[in-house]
Amino acid sequence: MISPLLIPILGISCGLLAIFGGVFLRPWFKLKERQMELESQMVAEKAAQYAAQTERLEQRVRVLERIVTDRGIAVADEIEKLRDAPLN
Repeated sequence: MISPLLIPILGISCGLLAIFGGVFLRPWFKLKERQMELESQMVAEKAAQYAAQTERLEQRVRVLERIVTDRGIAVADEIEKLRDAPLN
């Protein structure tokens, strides 16, 4: 059986625990939440930077592909001209 003295002690303990939670834990949780928000912003900025860099690299690859393709046709034409040229 529960001691009659234990009931007020538990009541006071619950009150102290609630005050402790309000004074210490709530600001700590808000701090952690703010830290996560800042970290997510930094991650989003990094992702945007990587996306921009990827776009620039893709554009450069397209230019290189066009150069290689155009030069490849020109080189093939020059080879054909050399084949058709009379030997002296």
